[in-house]
Amino acid sequence: MSSQSYRERTLVSVIGDDDTVTGMLLAGTGQVNENGDKNFFIITQKTTDEQIAEAFDDYTTKRKDIAIVLINQFAAERIRDRIENHVQAFPAVLEIPSKDDPYDPEKDSILRRVRKIIGE
Repeated sequence: MSSQSYRERTLVSVIGDDDTVTGMLLAGTGQVNENGDKNFFIITQKTTDEQIAEAFDDYTTKRKDIAIVLINQFAAERIRDRIENHVQAFPAVLEIPSKDDPYDPEKDSILRRVRKIIGE
């Protein structure tokens, strides 16, 4: 990937519950492009794993303007295979806690990769 393509990645996307997404939108991360594509996806009780996976795939493979994907850890657990298979540097995928689900470092794929590299 050229350095020019890295420069085009300027957005943070969010996949999470309504409280997490609302907080990130209030912080100024929300964006809707000229095609009506949003850089955020709200998970409700009716959201399927396939819908979460579709949003993740959109942000990590189709969109070339996303630099970081923030995903609630409970949502990452629902699509763990896709999280584990994402190995590109950009967009970076970071698992974050939600209001109702505390962060568990043992489930974090990035932390597991780091521990494997350093031999823990």
